[in-house]
Amino acid sequence: MARAPTTLVDQPLPFLMEKGGKRPSNGQKQPSYIADHRQRLRSRFMQGGAAAMPDYEMLELVLFRAIPRRDVKPLARALLDRFGDFNRVITAPSTRLREVKGVGEAVIVELKIVEAAAQRLARAKVLRKHAISNWDALVDYCHTTMAHLETEQFRVLYLDRKNILIADDEQAKGTVDHVPVYPREVAKRALELNASALILVHNHPSGDPSPSRADIDMTKQVAIACDALGLSLYDHLIIGKSSELSFRSEGFI
Repeated sequence: MARAPTTLVDQPLPFLMEKGGKRPSNGQKQPSYIADHRQRLRSRFMQGGAAAMPDYEMLELVLFRAIPRRDVKPLARALLDRFGDFNRVITAPSTRLREVKGVGEAVIVELKIVEAAAQRLARAKVLRKHAISNWDALVDYCHTTMAHLETEQFRVLYLDRKNILIADDEQAKGTVDHVPVYPREVAKRALELNASALILVHNHPSGDPSPSRADIDMTKQVAIACDALGLSLYDHLIIGKSSELSFRSEGFI
């Protein structure tokens, strides 16, 4: 009996040629040395945790999911050479990450998932918790969220009458050395939340948390606005790369 004509459904789908005329690597088997290396890293991580691994190996673990069949060590090294450390890699803007050869959307997505997870975990330790008795966790959260940003960011933490953190608002973003702050907007938001006190937080991308004259003047303006409304300005934290400065501790408030 003659075979029925082959339909388009029966035909194998044509593959798309990669750049240079090569077949795509989706069906290619992962080289054994890459598989062995990845298994060793995963085992070491599970046995010793992150403390047992340098930044480039932690970065490799993240890149494994985005690039399943290639050696990712050169890319991990390139990212660290460009940005400096693991934290600065995962918090780097997508536009700058794309400048590194080998970084595509899959890599950016994985890095941003790690960044978001770290921030969410740190936030969960402080939101709806007593801010003053939980001060170390609060400072850790600020470092996780802001220490490695390349531009200034200004946040306000709002507290209720029992000093419970009820809101964490990003008020503004700026340049590498300036962020616009509007005291009236800070005070207005406090009234909306029925807050009783607040903590100002901003970062210095330079890494040095020493306050500028503008930082001191802005803090005074916010304090005046708070006084007029019966609000307490508990502190102003400046977050540097590896340390922070408290206006209250330094006598500025």
